Amino acid sequence: MCYTELAKHFRVIAIDHRGHGRGIRSSQPFRLSDCADDVAALMDQLGIATFIPVGYSMGGTIAQLMWKRHEHRVRGIVLSATAAHFVSSRQERIAFSLLNGIGAVARLTPSALRRSISDRIYLSRKTMTWEPWAAQQVADHEWRAILEAGATLGNYDARSWLPTIDVPVAVIMTTDDQVVSPRRQKVLAEEIPNARVFEIAANHDAVFARADEFVPILVEACLAVHTDAIARAVSPSSLGTSS
Repeated sequence: MCYTELAKHFRVIAIDHRGHGRGIRSSQPFRLSDCADDVAALMDQLGIATFIPVGYSMGGTIAQLMWKRHEHRVRGIVLSATAAHFVSSRQERIAFSLLNGIGAVARLTPSALRRSISDRIYLSRKTMTWEPWAAQQVADHEWRAILEAGATLGNYDARSWLPTIDVPVAVIMTTDDQVVSPRRQKVLAEEIPNARVFEIAANHDAVFARADEFVPILVEACLAVHTDAIARAVSPSSLGTSS
């Protein structure tokens, strides 16, 4: 539904990140910065010079890194159900550290066994009420990379450089989120200069569980950033002068 509605206004390019769905499989440890570079490389292949990254949850950190690592290509950013950091307390640090350990064990586990465990323990319980396409996306995950991705989020902290972002930004806050703290989502919005804030009283699964409400907000946020980016491009302060 997101893609259909956004495609009424934009050219939409969707990517499966490393280890997710049909994304790149790599023997290297998962890094969010690599995901950002993958997006830039894909844009090169498609002949797209500049664009607006739209990121949900972990994708929001990648969208942030798109600006940090490929600033000249980013016209604006839309962030949803995400944060600038994910760890504050000792308990949280321990939890994310455990993911590192589990990910290391997963590297030593034969792939056939990993798939079997995934099918029997996770997919059978978590996807019973999902649409078939969604269940298939999850079934295609490379679980070692998923675990490493979770651990990587524990080390992510963009608060030192978010105030330097100089493109239009919209932040969609899921204010009943039980995965990414609404308080941290608020910090994210406050750290970015002049960020537009949109809110939906929903949990972390709002993108599909509350799609009828979430998608119009997403479209509105994207249009707002797009409009702001155009206004910025043609404003007198951004125009060169000639003698």
